[in-house]
Amino acid sequence: MRKIMFPLFALLVLASLIITACGTPAVTPAAAQVTPVVEDVTPLVTSETATPGGETPATGDATPTAAAAPVPVTGGERLQAVMDRGQLICGVHGTFQGFGFVDSAGNWSGFDVDFCRAWAAALYDDPNAVEFRGLSAQERFTALQSGEVDVLARNSTWTWARDVELGLTFGPITFYDGQAIMARTDIVTDASAGLAALEGANVCVQSGTTTELNLADQFRAAGVNYTPVVFEDQNAAFQAYDEGRCDAITSDRSQLATQGQAVLQNFADHVILDVVMSKEPLGPAVAQGDDKWADTVRWVVFGMIQAEELGITSQNVDEFLTSEDPVVRRLLGVEGELGAMLGLSNDFIYRVIKHVGNYGEVYERNLATFNLARGQNELWTNGGLMYAPPFR
Repeated sequence: MRKIMFPLFALLVLASLIITACGTPAVTPAAAQVTPVVEDVTPLVTSETATPGGETPATGDATPTAAAAPVPVTGGERLQAVMDRGQLICGVHGTFQGFGFVDSAGNWSGFDVDFCRAWAAALYDDPNAVEFRGLSAQERFTALQSGEVDVLARNSTWTWARDVELGLTFGPITFYDGQAIMARTDIVTDASAGLAALEGANVCVQSGTTTELNLADQFRAAGVNYTPVVFEDQNAAFQAYDEGRCDAITSDRSQLATQGQAVLQNFADHVILDVVMSKEPLGPAVAQGDDKWADTVRWVVFGMIQAEELGITSQNVDEFLTSEDPVVRRLLGVEGELGAMLGLSNDFIYRVIKHVGNYGEVYERNLATFNLARGQNELWTNGGLMYAPPFR
């Protein structure tokens, strides 16, 4: 009897340990000597951010009116489902001017938005065959994993955890960015000042982002004490900062520059510090499991980069159709079967350039007004990091 009972007891103990381990919640490391202040602030609504009827633009808080049924993400099924539907469902920001923004008339614009249109042009020869879904930072990846959206183009940073742990496949980096911090000039006067200038400061930050984690890491490494004031919505963070409830605000440098100019009452009263707190490679993402769909998203972006390198624009692309350059001919589908290998028309890149433009045109159209220098987002031939693999 004892010989029987002992193994049984051991099995019960082992089962208890397994259940306990599986039920242990994950804990996010917090910076030392930091007590976050959580604010519940209604996002800033202006005439520019309101949708028809006076409602705030969709940022993922509202239930989509026509949610697509989840599509199994297996070999070729996502791509085929998207083709059969005749419309791309693209997850975007919604209130981020320059990248993903919907105006009071319901018109979408922005750098990321234009990539959605480029994929639609490649698929259907129609850049308007897109349904935009405004998603919050907290729900964007869930929407992608569940099949609510086909592709995510929402200024999302490619990280190990998102790639491996969440099971996402990132496309090419469309925008190289870095986290920065903006402060009032009555707090910090010199952009070259380090983080030490913010000792004891209250810093507005959006929750559920790499930004929040980087902030804790960098201030801890610098030995600087601060108090994070946390918001679920970036508009709410900017509103609080503009009202003086935070001494500084942190986000990607591109967002500080664009949102700062669009939202703050007097952008000249603020300074963006030179310090770069992280690497933020931003790009589109799809759910893992369908290589054909991932390849489609990937090579459309590469085609836009390659077109800029070759000098092919939306205005002159037709002139290049008679080019004798084999690289140009393959890119535009004049010869070869590159499109057919993806299940697309061979002229899919021609469609993209004709309807939307090359990478440089998309950048200029959406970000030049905010004086965002291309920097690392220049072509490799101009000292930047934008580079497309060969189309052959």
